[in-house]
Amino acid sequence: MKERARFVNKNRSGPDPREERTIENSAFKSGYVAVIGRPNVGKSTLTNAILKFPLAITTAKPQTTRHRILGIHSEENAQIIFLDTPGLIDPAYKLQEWMMKAASSAFNDADINLFLVEASVNPKPKDIEILHMLKTVGVPIILGINKIDLVEKAHILPLIDAYRTTVDFLDIIPLSALTGENIEELKAVIRKNLPYGPPFFPQDMVTEHPERFFVSELVREQIYLNFSDELPFSTAIVIDEFRERQGRKDYIKARIIVERESQKKIVIGKNGTAIRRIGQDARREIEKFLQRPVYLDLFVTVREKWRKKDALLKEFGYDHRAM
Repeated sequence: MKERARFVNKNRSGPDPREERTIENSAFKSGYVAVIGRPNVGKSTLTNAILKFPLAITTAKPQTTRHRILGIHSEENAQIIFLDTPGLIDPAYKLQEWMMKAASSAFNDADINLFLVEASVNPKPKDIEILHMLKTVGVPIILGINKIDLVEKAHILPLIDAYRTTVDFLDIIPLSALTGENIEELKAVIRKNLPYGPPFFPQDMVTEHPERFFVSELVREQIYLNFSDELPFSTAIVIDEFRERQGRKDYIKARIIVERESQKKIVIGKNGTAIRRIGQDARREIEKFLQRPVYLDLFVTVREKWRKKDALLKEFGYDHRAM
């Protein structure tokens, strides 16, 4: 398939630009910012808002983000590369272990770690534990207190004071990813603390992930939106075929992987009603994203206990080195 420029994965050769950075040879700043936090604190919503691009799917369910997703925000004199990460949890099975490895690789490799918490929740022991772990990494930390649109302003200052005693932050920014409040202030703080150096990517590039990655995520999003309980967490999406066809709609063949026959029956639904609904909704979102018509062909396959098997995780694209 012909790749679109803004999605193409650039395999760069030669030295890492970070190794060549000096204040003297560049007025430009660039660097990696890992967006970190517990599930459902708004990491993907914030990243999407900054990029003004639907980089990551968002739902009300925890653990919607499974991969480390790279998004590029370019300005005249700076390039901020965001790494949206899975919510930090204590893993219960192999897939979650791989998700935590993806998150760990992001915050260990970043130039700045943006730790996101909710304004409506007082510091929890898990938040403090994560902050102390991040401190040992040695990467500067910005604290983002998200969802301030949901609380009284009087609640925010005591929350800032409570977090200020935990670690030495570059800054603490109360914000709302949903309304956009203080997002410009957050970007200014990030920009101020970025290393000097040339951009890593072309200025018109939004992400290095290929189109088929986003297509698989948009199909998975519909699983999360249409089903409850354990089923969405037991589901993976594999794009088997993605072809542009001259004078016709692009053809996309996608497999919905589940763990049990009973789940397969639910996804298909009586007389195929459920899978048709998923297909219609996913196709609409895919066409909006790609800005061209597609024919989406969905199939459902059972692979027992795939979340607990390394070989199947790799087969389905869950390799933390590429996540």
